Amino acid sequence: MVGHRPEAAAPAGGGAGSYIRINNVRKVMRTERGAEIVALSGVDLDIAEGEFVAIVGPSGCGKTTLLNQLAGLATPTSGEILLKGRPVHGPGRDRGMVFQADALFFWRTVRRNVEYGLEVQGMARSARHERADRYLKLVGLSRFADLYPKELSGGMKKRCQIATVLANNPEVLLMDEPFGALDYPTKCQLQDELLNILAREPRSTVFVTHDIEEALFLADRVVVMGRGVIREIIEVPFPRPRASDLRVDPEFSRRKAILWELLEGGRAHEERMADG
Repeated sequence: MVGHRPEAAAPAGGGAGSYIRINNVRKVMRTERGAEIVALSGVDLDIAEGEFVAIVGPSGCGKTTLLNQLAGLATPTSGEILLKGRPVHGPGRDRGMVFQADALFFWRTVRRNVEYGLEVQGMARSARHERADRYLKLVGLSRFADLYPKELSGGMKKRCQIATVLANNPEVLLMDEPFGALDYPTKCQLQDELLNILAREPRSTVFVTHDIEEALFLADRVVVMGRGVIREIIEVPFPRPRASDLRVDPEFSRRKAILWELLEGGRAHEERMADG
């Protein structure tokens, strides 16, 4: 058994000056037969400017549902989400979403994929090229700018997607298991690169993952969810910048074991509740 838990912040909101504030958000969905499913049940969370928050929890606990509320892709049944004090109503350029699936246009080159949002905004061609080339350099794809998505590896497609989102200069980066389909070495490399990018261009980031190692390596805080609620919020003690060898640090392994225990304990509790 793991001896003790790290310090846990209270999961309630309440920071009037929070950059992002999720205030008592509830989301109820209906099945085709009309049955109600409570996907989120009174979720409160404050996120500071420039903070990296990872959300973990078992499948079906509401991680992606919460992220979709932040993105404006879905509307809370009740409660509110505020970004810099303004209510979130629908998608906006102030938030950029990186999905697990490759959201690239197969008929456009890498550069033209990155330029797409800028083109929609009406940015001049020369300015689009300059912005796209800047972000392709940032993610290490400058040499591949004229290739098409089918010619890229899985990791390169993900870099292209990240560059496409960042080129639109969002204030908030939302990421839904973006590295989940990648092999472990590629995933680790992209985690390192993501931290390097955010060190150069800080922005608030909310990152959904099933991978507790990934959550601990990337985040300032880890939000542990269970069936529509926040069970605990764990402060991550490792200073930045973080190097790859943190993953084999004994303290990192100990913290990972603690987080695993939290997740497994919560899952067992919910199974007992479901069984009556």
